[in-house]
Amino acid sequence: MESILPTTSFSSSSKSERRSKSKSSQTSKPSLVMALISCFAWLYVAGRLWQDAEYRMVLGSLLKKNSEQRPKMLTVEDKLMVLGCKDLERRIVEVEMELTVAKSQGYLKNQLKQSGSSSGKQLLAVIGIYTGFGGRLRRNVIRGSWLPNVDALSKLEERGVVVRFVIGRSPNRGDSLDRNVNEENLATKDFLILESHEEAQEELPKKAKYFFSSAIQNWDAEFYVKVDDNIDVDLDGLIELLQKRRGQNSSYIGCMKSGEVVAEEGRAWYEPEWWKFGDEKSYFRHAAGSVLVLSKNLAQYININSASLKSYAHEDTSIGSWMMGLQTTYIDDSRLCCSTSGQGKQQSVLIGLNRKDVILSRLARTTIPFAFIGAYHNSKMETSCFIPREVRINVQHYV
Repeated sequence: MESILPTTSFSSSSKSERRSKSKSSQTSKPSLVMALISCFAWLYVAGRLWQDAEYRMVLGSLLKKNSEQRPKMLTVEDKLMVLGCKDLERRIVEVEMELTVAKSQGYLKNQLKQSGSSSGKQLLAVIGIYTGFGGRLRRNVIRGSWLPNVDALSKLEERGVVVRFVIGRSPNRGDSLDRNVNEENLATKDFLILESHEEAQEELPKKAKYFFSSAIQNWDAEFYVKVDDNIDVDLDGLIELLQKRRGQNSSYIGCMKSGEVVAEEGRAWYEPEWWKFGDEKSYFRHAAGSVLVLSKNLAQYININSASLKSYAHEDTSIGSWMMGLQTTYIDDSRLCCSTSGQGKQQSVLIGLNRKDVILSRLARTTIPFAFIGAYHNSKMETSCFIPREVRINVQHYV
């Protein structure tokens, strides 16, 4: 009995040991698997982190290289400096200051070298007679009446008055029309040729810009006068009128008128932009185009701003529109009016002349061939336009 008990106890203890070993082996396998999985996960995460660190290093080096290669970040001020805007802005301020000074001196400063009289004094007036390619007959009539010849023109300039026929260039530059004008100018030396102006009926409203600009650049005068080639001027009377107006800046002198704006296309004096003149369709007050006078500073204004000045269908209304925006002194002188443009104004003593007789008598005193005189004699004539004796400007509307 005593010998059996130890054996039994030994066997029971060995069974319990085997049982505990089997349990420990069963619990250690999942732990080992979990440990392996966690180890692999750690290695994977560490590898990715290492990879990300390498990527960051590569990207950082690339960004550094790019930042070294491209220019530095510019501020707005730096960009303006690079583009030259700072210098331009400074120049604009300087020009504005110069313009302010120029306006106080008559809108223009450091202008082109001008011609005055040989004595060095300022001229009284530059008179431009508008003419065209088909106006040679009219020019010869004027040369045979009130316009001096070549020698007398020089003497007239000594008195402070320059007179020139004003004409542009042919649309076909250098053709027979241009050549004829050049030849005539060589013989008479009484033309002001506007090289930038195309001489055509539809371009007539723009002619004033070129005339006043060219005149102001070539001659220094107190007044600039525009005259049509269908009027006969007593030069002494016109000079006397201008001498009385000396020293009057911003003067716009002429026979002031207004009238209906023609809105019907096809009618005479049709205005394509009639709607701009309001519901009443009436022109603003302006000087008639046959004779008008501008003082020096107004002519200079046209010269400076010619590129931006609006031209309408007719020259006289175009000039009138330019004067409206300025501190202009309107001088309505009825002595510069004729019966067709005076709008019923009171006239003093008039000179009634038969236009045909006057023209033919003057043609007879010129060197125009008889064929031209005969053709003119047979052409249609209208009644003369009268104006007062005091100014002695006899207006003939030639055909």
